[in-house]
Amino acid sequence: MKSGGKEYHTPVMVEQVIDFLQCRSDGLYVDATVGGGGHAQAILNASKPSGRLIGIDRDPDAVKTARENLSKFGDRANVLHGVFSRIGALLFEQHISCVDGILLDLGVSSYQLDTPLRGFGFGVSGILDMRMDQNSGRCAADILQNIDEGELSKMIFELGEERYARRIARAIAERRKKTPIETTDELANVVTSAIPAAKRRGRIHPATRTFQALRIYVNDELGELKRFLDAAPELLCPGGRLVIMSYHSLEDRLVKRAFRMWEAKGGYRVITKKIVTSSETQQRENPKSRSAKLRVLEKEKHGIELHSC
Repeated sequence: MKSGGKEYHTPVMVEQVIDFLQCRSDGLYVDATVGGGGHAQAILNASKPSGRLIGIDRDPDAVKTARENLSKFGDRANVLHGVFSRIGALLFEQHISCVDGILLDLGVSSYQLDTPLRGFGFGVSGILDMRMDQNSGRCAADILQNIDEGELSKMIFELGEERYARRIARAIAERRKKTPIETTDELANVVTSAIPAAKRRGRIHPATRTFQALRIYVNDELGELKRFLDAAPELLCPGGRLVIMSYHSLEDRLVKRAFRMWEAKGGYRVITKKIVTSSETQQRENPKSRSAKLRVLEKEKHGIELHSC
């Protein structure tokens, strides 16, 4: 998927997603994090000739790109701007009562990570923003400048699962007394300096967990996911499936617990008793797929399917 001449994102585990969604020509599907439209395009191709798709994304850049990339499907594709936690309200506004499949891919796109003005990654120097929607909420630089040191330490420890959270929070607090941390490389350097030298060498960058924690905090990602999990299963038509891909243990635990809860309540069953991961071939072709964990929940086949009011 392209955006402004750049690769937007390579979709992860496309074959598994299509297989679990069981796409059919009269189906109606939702890609709740449509991004550049990679998965959405695969779903529309698999549900030819008349399958339809609703795409949702909170990032205006993604919405614009997805609309461009999916325009060839005409009125079979409709891309909406919004947070996935509001999936029920967004579908209600479209006069849709239930859908045959929902996909939620919780990964951050390559476009977001590689665009300096977005401030998600430390691979390129850029403004420390991290908002999925740059038109709402507080940016990461503002939060770092004003958050209490104790709260910052707790955030980095809980959301980043970073063992050196206290040292990192102290280093950030000392640095911001002198000058604000406003760019991604400034934050990465402060974090790296706070970690013992012997622990800086490894497969992942020393600042990875802190960046993850801050991004989750800025966008209330776990809160959004909890609200989505409370609502999405009820939006499935009988036999419909919810497919979720997560990329770290905090997300996966929430998904696993929610799916078990829905199954225990009755009317739903967990299709994936064990998590599904990408194949070796997929990992070679797209290294970002290595951390993907896929789970599927199905609504039992009873009642009448009604797509629209």
